[in-house]
Formats: sequence, C-alpha cells, structure tokens
Amino acid sequence: MARVFLDTNLLVYRIDPGDPDQRARVSAILDDPQHTFVVSTQVLLELYAVATRKLVPPLGADHARSLVAQIAQLDVVAADAALVLAALATAQAHQLSGWDAMIVEAAAAAGCAELWSEDLDSGATLRGVRLVNPLEPAPG
Repeated sequence: MARVFLDTNLLVYRIDPGDPDQRARVSAILDDPQHTFVVSTQVLLELYAVATRKLVPPLGADHARSLVAQIAQLDVVAADAALVLAALATAQAHQLSGWDAMIVEAAAAAGCAELWSEDLDSGATLRGVRLVNPLEPAPG
C-alpha cells in the first residue's frame, strides 16, 4: 500500500456540509483501501481550527475534538525542532510558506510517496514527495 500524506483541506472537505458534491468526491477518494494515509500534528490542529471557526455552521468543540481523535488513528507525524528547521530551509529553497513547508517535511519524514493537497503545485516533487491534487481531473 502506498503511503499518502493528507493536507488539511481534504479532511475539511470531507466534513463540510456546504458542498455535498465535494464532500462525496473526497469521501470516495479517502475511502480507497489502496492507500495508507498519514497526517501530522499540524494537520490535526488546523482541522480543529477550521471545523470550529470557519465551517458554516461551525462544529461544536466536542464534535470537532471527536473528529480529530478519529483522524489521529492514522499515522501521525509529530512536529519537533528538527522538523521545523528542515521546513524553514525548504520554505526558503522553494518559496513556500512555513506552514506548507512543514507539511512537505512531515510527508518526507513519514516516507510518503505522495502529498495530496489542493493548495500546492500538483505534479511537482519536493523532498522526494510528489505533490498531487486528487480533485484535479485526470489529464488526457
């Protein structure tokens, strides 16, 4: 099974009541048993923040915490000083925000072949991890 790192946006789409079609598409993608999904502590915190502050209507704190606990059953990469320093170097080298670079570094540290995100340059490879937008139509 391929190890795939998930960016926060895909997890948010899976719970967002505002776009049922997008929610269904993302759920189908994430329910694929051919992948082992990985997240980071940053993704867990971002998911909680978005779920309780930006969703319309926002989730209650208990509901959001329960959701994060479910996602935390995946492989989780913890942030530490070494990961932060590596991310800062990656951010500088590739003109990324520190937050995006942390996601890239966490995916690399976890040995993921791909990082699935809607926010990064799909098709590029950074730190040995291919960036993929799974919501993008297949070429051809």
